[in-house]
Amino acid sequence: MARFATALFALTSLLCLAAASPVPEETLEKRASGRGTYFETGLGACGWTNTDSDKIIAVSSSIFDGGKYCGQSIQITNTANGQVAYGTVADSCPGCGPGDLDMTPSLFEELGDLAQGVLPITWDFEN
Repeated sequence: MARFATALFALTSLLCLAAASPVPEETLEKRASGRGTYFETGLGACGWTNTDSDKIIAVSSSIFDGGKYCGQSIQITNTANGQVAYGTVADSCPGCGPGDLDMTPSLFEELGDLAQGVLPITWDFEN
């Protein structure tokens, strides 16, 4: 019986350690929070020319990774008002932090007023 209790304790300890382990970096970059801003479009880092009415996102240059996410859809939530919008990665943002997104004016307006300039956001890559 003591052997069973020891084995159970060891298993429980391992499970607790696994649950407390840091989230892998790949998971962190797929779910983020930061600042949402907007920009005037044109030719983006993905090689596509877009207009302000397109639903385009520029991700931080620190995660752009040579265009790894070009064409990827992102769900964005304004954490201040709960508004949700969707856009497509087509550019990089050198001035953005890892969790920040720069958006076209039309996409930004789905989340808040352009006069705000900066919105608190969370976002996820769509599967």
